[in-house]
This record gives sequence, structure tokens and C-alpha cells, in this order.
Amino acid sequence: MARIKFLWLVAIHIFTFSAVFAQQSDSAYVKENYTKIERSITMRDGVKLFTSIYIPKDKTKKYPFLINRTPYTVAPYGADKYKTSLGNFPAMMREGFIFVYQDVRGKWMSEGTFDDIRPQVANKKTKKDIDESTDTYDTIDWLIKNIENNNGTAGIYGISYPGFYSTTSLPGAHPALKAVSPQAPVTDWFRGDDFHHNGSLFLMDAFSFMSTFGVPRPQPITPDKGPKGFEFPIQDNYRFYLEAGSVKNLKDKYFADSIKFWNDLFAHPNLDTFWQARNIQPHLVNVKPAVMVVGGFFDAEDAYGTFATYKSIEKQNPKANNILVMGPWFHGGWVRSTGSSFGDIEFGQPTSTYYQENFELPFFKHYLKGQGDFNAAEANIFVTGSNEWKKFSTWPPKDTETKTLYLQPNGKLSFEKVKRTDSWDEYVTDPNNPVPYQDGVQAKRTREYMIDDQRFAARRPDVKVYQTDTLTEDITLTGPVLANLVVSTTGSDADYVVKLIDVYPENTPNPTTNPKNLIMGGYQMLVRGEIMRGKYRNSFEKPEAINPGEITKVNYALPDVAHTFKKGHRIMIQIQNSWFPLADRNPQKFMDIYQAEPSDFQKATHRIFHDVHNSSSLTVTVLKQ
Repeated sequence: MARIKFLWLVAIHIFTFSAVFAQQSDSAYVKENYTKIERSITMRDGVKLFTSIYIPKDKTKKYPFLINRTPYTVAPYGADKYKTSLGNFPAMMREGFIFVYQDVRGKWMSEGTFDDIRPQVANKKTKKDIDESTDTYDTIDWLIKNIENNNGTAGIYGISYPGFYSTTSLPGAHPALKAVSPQAPVTDWFRGDDFHHNGSLFLMDAFSFMSTFGVPRPQPITPDKGPKGFEFPIQDNYRFYLEAGSVKNLKDKYFADSIKFWNDLFAHPNLDTFWQARNIQPHLVNVKPAVMVVGGFFDAEDAYGTFATYKSIEKQNPKANNILVMGPWFHGGWVRSTGSSFGDIEFGQPTSTYYQENFELPFFKHYLKGQGDFNAAEANIFVTGSNEWKKFSTWPPKDTETKTLYLQPNGKLSFEKVKRTDSWDEYVTDPNNPVPYQDGVQAKRTREYMIDDQRFAARRPDVKVYQTDTLTEDITLTGPVLANLVVSTTGSDADYVVKLIDVYPENTPNPTTNPKNLIMGGYQMLVRGEIMRGKYRNSFEKPEAINPGEITKVNYALPDVAHTFKKGHRIMIQIQNSWFPLADRNPQKFMDIYQAEPSDFQKATHRIFHDVHNSSSLTVTVLKQ
């Protein structure tokens, strides 16, 4: 045991040394091969945006622009201060582009007023009608006309919020913009990205992010003078948010009226014009640049936005050059890790390295430099479970069969319909003792919860568990997952969380190197989970109370999946009514939850029906073998 521990420590030191050496090498490469200049580029309305430009020193050829627009600062500032690497990964830097980084309007050293996921102006009439599309257009236009040795083409990329700014470059794109890669793009902050999922506030992400990001910036400022991160008084996120008592208490105690976004949450609890205006999807028409949308199946922040962006472009632009790449990654994992594993799960290959070498770099080389053949499929998908890359001509794939997994009495799950009548499971939920989103104690929201073991939840009486018999053959699910719940509650509102889980055989061996002392036999790997706020079951715009005791249908979509449940495994569904503190608590009565007091949170008795007349189920698409 001592020898194993010694070898493990040696491996860690070697990895750390290699990473530090690589970073130092990249940093030296930037300074030796690029000249940095800083410019304030004037937009059509007169506002100036701070822009850092890294230009290759080799003048024997012309280069395309590769642009990243960000609200997260283009630091370091100063023409003599260089980034330690350029692009999404070192191979991009060494390939050679004119790298452009820009503080978006109203952030850091750029002028103007910042607006979260700034609404698009559909019918622009004057120079004052600006949005992120016009800022991108004006930036590219200035670059083409003012930076020497460019080849007249530009590309744009970004992850998360910068992914949103990549997407916004598409409406009315500049003619020089030839390639765009929105990666995990922020897309819809009410239905599924970051801070709301189906109307339910994602409490931890909203509070921790906006407590710093949302602080007002009255004038251009560098990061050293910017807001500092919020210091949590309790290093247990479950306790911190539970002891706060309510979302209203959190605001009153820590924000008052200082955080505009938090005020907007309270002013717009439903899907009104405020949120609708911040949805870029309807504006993704007449798309002309080549587009590669990238995301991770286990992205805790913007899995929804990845699929929504790709599908919107596809639907509204049938002839557009628009492809999808999805892997087994956390948020940005395709460039922030090797992608060989995530959490406790191994994938058997460096999926991120494969992506970088076969997709991102070839994509930009082909469309910006005219080099190489980029023959990616329409949908390039890594299927977990079987751990293999697959190419599809459409997404979701065509060669599938729609099937229904029916919840059964006694915790069973089957593709066969239930034959019994008057069958249900009954249990009590208490919002003052909510189901945690992950086992253990965490100071901050982890990214691994998206794939982690769910055995801790299965043990709770307020989590209902249904699983198939042991599978006799592989079953691969690709595409949408639809929850079709038939329920009742003694309350007048409720949240519903559905989790799709892969249950490992009891004889699954533990990892050879096992510092966490994992027991993989019976492991319950989360494949996909999603929440639905019951009052929005029929409309996000007009919430409706649930009639206490009345049988009610709650149907909603989970983000797409691509996973093989191997022979010998089981498929499990868990259903619960809280996912805390990932999502805020539902008081289980119909009201504006942003105004809830601690006394409003009440117990409720729930039923999940599974009989011949009222069949709760999950609709899935099974890939044909």
C-alpha cells in the first residue's frame, strides 16, 4: 500500500511539473512569435471597446483574425504584458492567427453600459440601435481595414458567455466572417441555461456568480480594482442556503438593491418579454458563415444552450453549413482537460485531444486559411457507456426507434405497459429537509454532480426509484428524453426532478488506482437529470396552480443524451421534488416564490401514478443496432 501511495504521489508530481513546464513554454512562445497591440475600437454609436490584438511576427504570409469577445476581461493589460497562451489550446497558437480579444460593451476597460445577454434589435433604424451583432460587425470591419497583413477573413469562438457572443455574430454577419464556433453558448436563461431550468431558479449558480459579476461598474476598470469574490460565511453550501430561509432573505441580507440581475429575477418571475427579448434563437436566420456548435453532455451550465443553438440554426437555415460536436465533457472540458475521464467515469481515450486535432483546429484552418479538407459529419457524437465516437447525418439521428419506459409497481421499470389499475407510490416531501443534489459536503457547486453516483439519493424515502431488470443486450439512447409524469400533490405547486441513471453490475471491478476508495459494483451513474417547476407545466408565461389531490400531467423534455446502457447493466429512473441547493426550494404552494417567507415552506404528500389508465413514463429514442 505504501508503494502504491508513493507511485501515486510521483505521478502527481510528474504531471504537475509537465503542466508548469508546458505553460512556461507556451508563455515564451507567445512573446517570441507575437507582437501585442491594444486599441479602443469605436462602434457606430461612438462607444469605444477595448481590444487586445496579438499579431504574428512572421510577415512572410497573411493571417486571418480569430476573435474572442468576453465579459471576463482580456487581461493582462499593457502592450508589454502578454497572455501565457493564445486561442483555446496551444496548437491554435502555434498554427498562427491574428488573435483578437475584446472586452464587451460595459465590461472592464470598454466604454458603455453592460446588459446581460443583451437583447437583439431586429429592425435597426439609427446608429443608436446597437446590439452584440453590430458591435461584432464594427469590430471586424475596423480590424480588416486597420491591421496589416490580414488575409481578409475572420473567425470567432468562445465558451459559455463568450459562446453567446459567438452566436450573436451570426445575425447580419460581416462578409469577412467565415467561421463561427459557439461553444456551450449561453442561450436561454429561463428555460435551461445557467440560472433557470424550466422556470426553477438555479440558486447556487445565480447567487455565487452574480454576487461578483453583477456588481455595478460605473467606469472602465482593470481586474485589480474590480469586485472581489463573495466570502461565504458557511463552507457548506447546503447549510448556507437552507439557513438563509428563502431567496428573498438572501437578497435582503446580502444584495439589497445593489445587484441589477437579482432585482430583475424578482421583477420577472415568469417568462415575460424581459426573458423573451434575451433569447437569441429567433434571430438566427440567414446564417452565412460556417458554424460548428460544440458542447458537453455533462456540462453543468449550458448543455441546453448547445443543443438549442444548433437546432435553431438547423431549423431556420436548412441550407446553412452548421454542424454539431458533443463529447463527454464538463463545461469547457474539450479544451480544459484531456477528456479521458470525468468524475469517477473513465472514457478509455483522450476525447478532448481528439476533438482539438480533428475538429476545432481543422475547422478554422479550412474556412479561414483554405487549408485542408474539413469533412466532419453533421453530428459528431461521443457515446458514453460504449465509449466511441459516432458520426450521424442528422441530430437527433434518423436511424432510431422511439420507445417508452413505463414506471411499474414495486419499483420496476419496463418497456411493457402496466396492466394493473389503481397503482401509485405515495410519499411525503418536506422543503425544510430537501434532497441534496450531491452526496457529501461541498463549499461550492461541483461540476461532477452531472455524472456522479446517485446511491445516496436512492436511500431517501422522498426519492422514488424505478429500475429495469438486468439488460440482456446493449441499449443506446441518442437524442431527446421526455418525462411524462402523472402525479398528484396535497399542495398547490411542486417541483419534479427526473434522473436517468445507468446502474452498474454488482461485480464491476474497482479502479486499479483507487485513491477515493470507490465501490463500482452497483454504481448509479447519472446520465441526465432535469427539473420542472409544476406551475409552468402548461405555460412558462402563465403559471397555473395544481389542484390539490387532483391527478395532473407534468410533461417536459430533458436535454439530449448519447449513452449506451451495456448488457448486464440496468436502466434506472429516480424521481424527487427537490434538488437542493442546485435549485431553489419550492414552498409547495402556488405563489411568487421570490416573495416566499420561511413560514411558507410546507410539507406535502405526493403520488406518482403507474397504472393502465395513468401511466408515468419516459419516452426515449433507441439507436438501431
